[in-house]
Amino acid sequence: MDLLNLIKDAGVIGAGGAGFPTHAKLTSKAEYILLNGAECEPLLRVDQQLMAQFPDEIIRGLEAVGRYIEARKAIIGIKGKHKDVIALLRERIASLGLTDYMEVMELRDMYPAGDEQVLVHELTKRVVPEAAIPLKVGCVVINSETALNIFHAMTGKPVTETYITVAGDIPRRLTLKVPVGIAIRDLFKQCGVENLDEYAVIDGGPMMGSVMASVNGQVTKKSKGYVLLKKEHFLIRKKSVRIEQARVISKTACEQCRMCTDLCPRYLLGHNIQPHKLMRAINYNLDIKDQQIAQLCCECNACELFSCPANLHPKSVNIYFKKKLAEQGIRYQPIQMEFEPRTAREYRLIPSKRLIAKIGLTAFDKPAPLTQVDFRPETIEISLRQHIGAPAIPVIAVGEQVKAGQLIAKVPDNSLGAAVHASLDGMVIESTGNSIVIKVGSYV
Repeated sequence: MDLLNLIKDAGVIGAGGAGFPTHAKLTSKAEYILLNGAECEPLLRVDQQLMAQFPDEIIRGLEAVGRYIEARKAIIGIKGKHKDVIALLRERIASLGLTDYMEVMELRDMYPAGDEQVLVHELTKRVVPEAAIPLKVGCVVINSETALNIFHAMTGKPVTETYITVAGDIPRRLTLKVPVGIAIRDLFKQCGVENLDEYAVIDGGPMMGSVMASVNGQVTKKSKGYVLLKKEHFLIRKKSVRIEQARVISKTACEQCRMCTDLCPRYLLGHNIQPHKLMRAINYNLDIKDQQIAQLCCECNACELFSCPANLHPKSVNIYFKKKLAEQGIRYQPIQMEFEPRTAREYRLIPSKRLIAKIGLTAFDKPAPLTQVDFRPETIEISLRQHIGAPAIPVIAVGEQVKAGQLIAKVPDNSLGAAVHASLDGMVIESTGNSIVIKVGSYV
């Protein structure tokens, strides 16, 4: 079986949070294969620790996909502050005889270094065109955990676990290897949090993650982190503002200072995204077709949580216009394909430490060590929609005994999707169009 089918059968998806099926990324040739080890979201600690714990596996996984897509060069991007990990990776690349093919490049400690278009420019000096993907400039980007899962797929091991950082205003900050389908609440107990009454939980990083309406859900393959903060924390209050509220606030208070645009990472790469113009447009009944630049927003939230001096909501306004454009089936049409970074870019990058201070997380910016925990849940609920594309189709029935690693749902024919596997031994007690519930073996 070739590498592409091994990856597809193992259910490998983008582990950085997006969840795009990895096999679909590897159907075209590219000049560069890039490993995104930037992990620019504050407080999250997965990638840097995986590269320290499993350097050979990650290097081999990256090499394999690089060779498959006939890339002439593989580059690992990691922030320069992780000096010990960088030294280890370089030593292992040399020991594995890959110095002619693979190198480690140090990234600046700025936000959002992990945005794939920012990463492409930092590592190759190329600019991905507006509304395009890195492949347009000869690059394919994968996350470090994705590379680890690709290595496992090469040995016949499917994706049944994910690595998650639990951080924030909690007694113990940890990074954990977690069976897919386990209750999110079980993670918090390991960190010393039994009662969540005072807390709100951000699903993902503090910049791009959203406040969870309920913490009664389960871990998926694309879960990357949870940040627990007291409900009165600035970040929770800011993220809890609804889009309609944000639209009204922005409409009445924006002073058109341009800071949201001048510090926008995509604008600084030369794209035409200009949030201040959308903030202006919210004041008027303008034709929605004239607001198509909103679709260039990557929702990194730098404008809303760092740039705006009036504490307004430019990202939310971008999302508002994105939604209106989608409702009318309008898509942004680029008028150029070659871009140059704006000359001011070098002076407008957002330092990570300043960002962390601005959003009130300095006190919680501490290690979250990778810790071995033996989870013993009574049941697990595995989502059939934990990836971009069509939901997986169950291939097992209620009452059936399953083993960890067994295929329980497949990719629909002629669809984008990812296979789903049992993460623990047990018996299927429920199967719906959304999930499969397994009673774990020791409780059957």
